[in-house]
Order: sequence, then C-alpha cells, then structure tokens
Amino acid sequence: MTAKARHPESRWYRRIFQDSPEPSWIVDSASLRILDANRRAEEISGFTRDELMERTLLELVQPWAPDSFGAALYSGDFTSPEFRGVAAFTRSGQPVEVDLLIRRTVYGGSGALTIVLADAAARTQLEQQLRQAQKMESVGMLAGGIAHDFNNLLTIIAGYGHMLAADLAKDAKNRSAAEQITKASDRAAALTRQLLSFSRPQLLQVKVLDLNAVVQGMTPMLRRIIGENIDLRFSPAEGLDCVHADSGQVEQVIMNLVVNARDAMPEGGKLLIDTRNTELSESYAGKHLEVRPGRYVMLAVTDTGVGMSKETREKVFEPFFTTKEPGQGTGLGLSMVMGIVKRAGGTVDVYSEQGTGTAVKIYLPRADTSIAAPAHAAGLQAGGGWETVLVVEDDEPVRKLVQTTLQGRGYEVLTAGNGEEALRTSKQHPGPIQLLVTDLVMPDMNGRDVARKLHRKRTKMAVLFMSGYTDATLHHTETPDRVLHFLGKPFTPEMLTRKVREVLDENKRSVDQQRHARS
Repeated sequence: MTAKARHPESRWYRRIFQDSPEPSWIVDSASLRILDANRRAEEISGFTRDELMERTLLELVQPWAPDSFGAALYSGDFTSPEFRGVAAFTRSGQPVEVDLLIRRTVYGGSGALTIVLADAAARTQLEQQLRQAQKMESVGMLAGGIAHDFNNLLTIIAGYGHMLAADLAKDAKNRSAAEQITKASDRAAALTRQLLSFSRPQLLQVKVLDLNAVVQGMTPMLRRIIGENIDLRFSPAEGLDCVHADSGQVEQVIMNLVVNARDAMPEGGKLLIDTRNTELSESYAGKHLEVRPGRYVMLAVTDTGVGMSKETREKVFEPFFTTKEPGQGTGLGLSMVMGIVKRAGGTVDVYSEQGTGTAVKIYLPRADTSIAAPAHAAGLQAGGGWETVLVVEDDEPVRKLVQTTLQGRGYEVLTAGNGEEALRTSKQHPGPIQLLVTDLVMPDMNGRDVARKLHRKRTKMAVLFMSGYTDATLHHTETPDRVLHFLGKPFTPEMLTRKVREVLDENKRSVDQQRHARS
C-alpha cells in the first residue's frame, strides 16, 4: 500500500490530524494495528510515530480496565463511543490514565477506528471543580434564603440595643450590658455579610473608605479566627489616604488573606497587617497592564508561615487552585481577592519563599476626596427633620423600630405592612409625602413595584430601599431621577436617620435644580 493510499485526504487530512491538540491514533478495526498517530500522541507516549505504528492497540493499553473497554476490544462492538479511566502505556513503562473517545471511520479503503485520548486527570479535576461550585452554590442559596429574616432580627436587636445604650448614662449599671448587645449584633452582621458573599450577585455600595478604620474594626474578630498561637499586629500608617471601595468587599479581602495566613502557620507564628501610601511607577504599570501609574494605598498581610514555591505562586489566583487537603479549602479565596481588587482598579502582588513566609500586598487607587467629618449633633439626635415619611415593611417589629426612630427625630411617620396598604395610606393622606422608606422584598408586591406605583401620583417623592440582602434586581429599579438609595439591614438607628436625612437633602437639591431649569 502506498503512502498516498494510506492517507487518502492527503495534505489537508495530514494537517488537521497532525495539528490536533488531542493525542490521536488511527487503528485498524480488524487487527487493532496502529495505522497512524499524531504529534501529540508521540509527546505523551514517548514513542515515535514509526514505533507506535509497529504496535497494536492491545500493546498500548490495558484492555481489562475498565471491563467495558476490554469487552469492546474483543467483540469489536464500539456502540458506546467513550471509555473512561483506561491505562495507556508510555515508553517508560508507566501507565497514564486516559479517557478514550472512539469513532468508526474508513482509512485507506478499510474499516478503522479513530481514537482520541483525553487526560483523565484533567477531567477528574474539572468534575471536582464542578462539585465544589455546586457546593458553593448550595451555600449561597442557603445564605440568601436565611439572610433576609436573620438581618431583620439583627436590625431589631441592634436598633433597640443602641437606643438602650444611648438612653443610659455612661456610668449607669446596665450601660455595659447594652453595649455588649450592640457589639454582638455588629459581629453577627459581619458574619452574615460574609455568608452573603457566596450568595447572589451583590449591589456594591462604593464609598470613600479609610482602610485603617476597616482593619481596626475587624481586628477583634480576626484575633478570634486565627487563635491564640498567632501574634496578630496591626501597623497603620499615619495620614493614610482614602480609597473608593465597597466596605463589605474590602472586609472579605482582608478576611481571606488572614485565613490563608493562619493556615500557613499551623504551629503558630506572627501575622502583620500594615498600610501605607505609595506610588506605582510607569515601569511597574508596564509590567501590570491593568494598572495605571499614580498614587495608591497599600494594605499588606505578612505571615511567618511555610511560604510558597515559585510554581505555587504562579497559580495562587487561579479559581479552585488550593494546596490544602480535600475538604480543607475551596480554592476560591485568592481568586475572589484578585477579582475584587481588580474591579476596584487595583492590583495584588505576592512575595513568598518556601520556609520564609508570605506577604500579599493589595494596591487600591487613592481617592481624591476624604471622609466627611461627622455631624456635631449628639448621639442619636443626628439626622432629624420635619418631613413626612411613609414606611413600608412587612416585618412588624422592624416597622415599629423604624417608626419609633424617625418619630423621635421629629418626622411625621406613616406606616404600612404591605404594598396594597401603602397605596391606600398614600391615597388617604392629604398632604405631601417627601420620602418612601420601603423594604425591597415583600410578599405580593415588592418594594420596587410600590415605589413605581406611588411615583405616578407623588412625582417629587424620594425613595429609600432597605433589605436584608442586596439583590441584582436593584440595578434595574426605576426612580424618576434614576438615583438609587439603599440601606442594608441590619442598621442602627443612627445609620437610619443619617441615611434618611441624606436622601431627603439630595432629593430637595434635585427638585430645586429642576425648578430653576424650567424657570
């Protein structure tokens, strides 16, 4: 048989077959002799093409594993085209586990089999990643399902705890107990936010942040997480610039880095978190194409743990990559860190050597503005007003808390337990309603629909949404000026009153500007 007869499709066939990224054989269906092999098959086996063509399929694979493949070989029945976990021999004599995809074909005028070999280890890894992703999705569904109700409870606990603490004198016997209630509710709220990071897409609340304040607020919780055998120290830079970021996501970044550092020090060690202002040069930006040169704020997490090899450092940000034992880690922590930081316009650097520890440095762009100084009004009296506010909340204790808080600041408050009641209350109220404060997730009629229907009659009314979890559908919420205001649960009375005052003032400025534009 001539070479041309053996390769009937000539140049085009040769190019497609030889350039295939998957190792492939063509086997005579009667004798099982190898008729052809591509370059990739040569690479994984260590045999040359000529050496492979001197062998039969039975010399290159273990026909008894799996049983179905062995039966197909001896019967010639390849009705099932895929066989998993077949051991293929290499020149070294060591078998490689592969999956075989077999198709009948005609080669040189005779019946043949085209066999494509796929890396079984890669397939197993993908299956593990899929199972891990499904597990994370289940956690997310659970977190999203309980978060709304749980955050309603935390809102009540935190709200009345803050009220109680504010009403008690500093030297009162029960003042400390009230403060412990509020601190515990704050910690529970932080844990809920972390659970929700594995849930549905989150509405980012980007604002000007002081990273020193964020780390300082997390430090007590971080100490409990890392244990007593690790010495945690925080070295904040003086005069640190602010950044534009979502506080919940920044907390998530810090938490992931600290947990990784803890796991790298099973026998204990030192963990340092430090911040400083820095500038990334043109040469640095040239090596990190996603980064612009300029002024940045750096946050570094440094440990004295086992460190990483060069190969590990190159993979640490890949999703599902982990050096931990099965069941010990998801392999998602650092990939989430990188994603969060990049979305904020920053970058991440990792410095590590085996046996000397690891330093992960986060760079976030400096904000051009600073954090506004808090109002000088004392305690819970901040954010008072005279306007009429319609509060729509299906959870009665939360509704009562919001009503009590706003009435205590001078507002006239109307309440409704659902959307239909809100529409009736609005219709029956003869005067203006300056603000609608509504829960986003309610049965029958959600907060978006309530706002949309009320705006048909009350076009100048501002809207403040509140919810126990932030949902991607918030991005599609329509208000007359397309401005979305959101207050996440749990919140304190002070947070509520400040947000209400902020929304009312912003809405008044917008209405005044529209009036001046028309005149």
